[in-house]
Amino acid sequence: MSKAMYYGTGRRKSSVARVYLSPGKGNISINGKPYMDHICRDSLGIVIKQPLVAVEGESAYDIDVKVHGGGLTGQAGAIRLGISRALLDVSDDFRGILKSKGYLTRDARKVERKKPGQPGARKKFQFSKR
Repeated sequence: MSKAMYYGTGRRKSSVARVYLSPGKGNISINGKPYMDHICRDSLGIVIKQPLVAVEGESAYDIDVKVHGGGLTGQAGAIRLGISRALLDVSDDFRGILKSKGYLTRDARKVERKKPGQPGARKKFQFSKR
């Protein structure tokens, strides 16, 4: 008898998270480590668990995440989207709850590119009349 496995991909900024969700006891591992060892901040731990709290499944699923790219905040956002998409595979009844909280929406904001003749994307060099 094989265990059911659900998959979801999440992206945010330059981070990509592949999330594997299976029925279990609520263990979350990121890149082979417990999630708090990887994320380090309590606020980001809360962000990761938001979809599970919304569907009341904090202790119902084991989650294995492979994430790369970006920083910790971008990775946490990518993991949240990946978990939300994996929960949709579990049951379509979760769609209304997750959609109303905004967990299924991909945050498309990216870093704007640096323009030539400027020190950054929007900043200009100091202007002097003489």
